[in-house]
Amino acid sequence: MSGQQGRISRYFGLVALLALTVFFLYGGFAFLRAWHGSKIVIVLLAVVWGIGSVGLLYTVLNAMAETLPRRARSIALPAVFAGPALVLLFWFLVLPTLRTLWLSFFDESSLKFVFLENYRFAFSDRIMLEAFRNNLIWMVFGTAFCVGLGLIIAVLADRSRFEQVYKAIIFMPMAISFVGAGVIWKFIYAYKGEGVGLEEIGLLNAIVVALGGRAQAWLLYPGWNNFLLIAIMVWLQTGYAMVILSSAIKGIPAEMIEAARIDGATEFQVFFRIIIPAIRGSIVTVTTTIVIFSLKLFDIVRVMTGGNYGTNVIANEFYLEQFTYGNTGRASSIAIVLLVAVIPVMFYNLRQFSERKAFK
Repeated sequence: MSGQQGRISRYFGLVALLALTVFFLYGGFAFLRAWHGSKIVIVLLAVVWGIGSVGLLYTVLNAMAETLPRRARSIALPAVFAGPALVLLFWFLVLPTLRTLWLSFFDESSLKFVFLENYRFAFSDRIMLEAFRNNLIWMVFGTAFCVGLGLIIAVLADRSRFEQVYKAIIFMPMAISFVGAGVIWKFIYAYKGEGVGLEEIGLLNAIVVALGGRAQAWLLYPGWNNFLLIAIMVWLQTGYAMVILSSAIKGIPAEMIEAARIDGATEFQVFFRIIIPAIRGSIVTVTTTIVIFSLKLFDIVRVMTGGNYGTNVIANEFYLEQFTYGNTGRASSIAIVLLVAVIPVMFYNLRQFSERKAFK
């Protein structure tokens, strides 16, 4: 009986400690919000307060779960450690998605219910159809070039003595943000019009003029300018594809490839009949990842052209509708359309992971 009373007393003590922890969390937040002193001091205090309070909260909750009976404890422990993450995921992902879906049925002021009118706009407006077309171009050609070049470089670099140097150089653009890459390539394509020294300001025009050609306004040509923007994506994402595919190639047993060569297989036969089938799962993973990126692409187009000259994409049109035109209903419908477009690719990717027992 005394043992049971001890467990009860310990449990109530932990409840009191939990209440103090919550008070400490809220009090620290209120204190930091009201602080008007040095920003450096408030950052340091926020780090110490955040890490310490969260660690204390998990410690107290874990101790409370340990006091429960075995069956209840088996449920409480996963809830303690995974529960907060699920709550945050629901609060910051699921609820905003549901709210966006709800707003997509209202007009620009979010007051008048218009049902599917915004979706009719999304699938019939000329600018939106142009954005769908451009996203399709990015998805097909951008993904094909990124994966294709990444695979070729992975195979060729694997046979070189300077493999690490080559891979480091090709992977280096991954360290640059998409906005930064857009700024860099904007200088490459730059064109300032006719005049002494003006048209050659961009690196590409400088090369063209040095070879005897004439400088061009590269980003003003509808159709071709999309492929010039895709080149930036290829520059950024080829290194990612190369690293993933190279690690998959190194996982192929050397005996398998050597046996094929002994049997008389050419290098092309080894590549297409052994290497490609062996790394098919990695190719699918890289491809679907880049497809998702191409569908929700925004940064490059926004920095380079702002969606003008026939380069608009879905995410940029969403930005314009919400933050330039102030039409919340249309912006919400475009966001939902983009989400629906990404979901099948994401589920296919997860199914591939499941078949390969990546989550088991």
